Amino acid sequence: MSTTTSEANAFSLLGHKPALFVLFFTEMWERFSYYGMRAIFVLFLTSTFAEGGWEWSNEKALALLGTYTSLVYVTPVIGGWIADKFMGYQKAIALGALVMTLGHASMALDTETTLYMGVGLLIIGNGLFKPNITSIISGLYDKFPERKDGAFTIFYMGVNSGGFIGVLLCGFLGENLSWAWGFGLAGIFMMLGMLQFWFARGIFGKIGLQPSKKVDLSDAIDNIAGDEVEEKVPAYIQRDRYIVVGVLAFFVVFFWAAFEQASGSMTIFANNFTQRVLSGNSALIFKIVDTLITVVPLGIITWVLFKLFQQTFKKISLSNIVLGISFLSIWGIAIWKLYVYLPQDRPEIPASWFLILNSLFIITLAPLFSKWWESKYNPAATVKFALGMILLGIGFGMLAWGSATIPQGAKTASVSLVWLVIAYLLHTMGELCLSPVGLSYVSKLVPAKKIGLMFGVWYLAIALGNKLAGLVGSYIDVIVDKYSMSAFFLIFTIIPAVVGVILILITPKMKKMMHGVH
Repeated sequence: MSTTTSEANAFSLLGHKPALFVLFFTEMWERFSYYGMRAIFVLFLTSTFAEGGWEWSNEKALALLGTYTSLVYVTPVIGGWIADKFMGYQKAIALGALVMTLGHASMALDTETTLYMGVGLLIIGNGLFKPNITSIISGLYDKFPERKDGAFTIFYMGVNSGGFIGVLLCGFLGENLSWAWGFGLAGIFMMLGMLQFWFARGIFGKIGLQPSKKVDLSDAIDNIAGDEVEEKVPAYIQRDRYIVVGVLAFFVVFFWAAFEQASGSMTIFANNFTQRVLSGNSALIFKIVDTLITVVPLGIITWVLFKLFQQTFKKISLSNIVLGISFLSIWGIAIWKLYVYLPQDRPEIPASWFLILNSLFIITLAPLFSKWWESKYNPAATVKFALGMILLGIGFGMLAWGSATIPQGAKTASVSLVWLVIAYLLHTMGELCLSPVGLSYVSKLVPAKKIGLMFGVWYLAIALGNKLAGLVGSYIDVIVDKYSMSAFFLIFTIIPAVVGVILILITPKMKKMMHGVH
């Protein structure tokens, strides 16, 4: 059997390699911890002492959030370089997961010293984890570049599956039991994710086992290495591709500066300006909806887990056992939430609950977008980015419209929750057009030996966007007092829409500079 045929037959789990789904679940638990913690971070800092919080101002809390979320994307520049040159991707991922576990444990201790210590550990751990798990995916699909967009989109479902479950459960425990319970749960599942990955390393073969300058990206063809791939591409063509990555990274900053209002100003809007107290039929409908969006996604992910077990249990049994224990625990907490705790008369929707909508919509829509990217109607990279920007702007336009009735300087209001639901749907569609395919394009435009470092550079652009998100979001009280809530959201309506139009205009030039990469 030829090497190509043998490799093609390896795509045996839902049309992809089983190793992709090992990474899917590894990333899922990391995102569980990250987004679960972020869902309650601002709420914890700004809530009253009586509610167990620290009574920080919105400005101070959002500034710290922006600093944290930006730095967790700065350190991957260093983490990618360390893995490329010294550790290899596999060891870097495991070490990063361990450090993040310690960070979450520190935050659960609920003192200001351990808060800052925990944030610091999370920043360092993310640097080692984040760029290198995507680098392993790139290695898995090195000889199948046409499948990368679909692979990264499925991987992105893992990202958002973790975000969904993390927000759902950490947010629930944090707002209903104590903030320490929410932070602690994030740390427990980060530890389980680390163990699941470590025990499954054999499924990746040589990919990421050693630094990239020493390791081959293929078990079957010993002579395909990063240096040889780069030598086959003329220098001027590779220069143009680096420029394309730089241009896309520049525009990514604007996307995340707006999108990352979700865990900052949009959470404050949900907490203080949205009608969350339900009664009668509305309360009953919410409980039914909450049950469905808890059970159905968990059921789908469990089905994927079962498929993975069928394919890999003999090869990585210990990893699968850890993964099985993790999911049994998740189901246990979810059932307790739905059938023991919530049947009490609790008609108020938690403010953190709205954050699950982004992940829920991604779980639902990602397969459709993956099929689109693999079809003959697959648009150019800049067109995808433009669509993402425009959809993001429209989403904020809906919030600006919905909040138009809030008077200038208001501290509370009761805007319909429908506006937040519509905004999260549009934002999610924009994210699917930009974020997962952005990772794919970096992997296709950059030489193999530079992938870890360039993923770090890509995350550096996201870091700048996150810092701007915190900086601009921290002015929410100032803008609402001087103008209105609607004016605040219009900022994030106009800028992404203008950027989207620019991207469409430069598409012909960018396609030419990609020199055949699609």
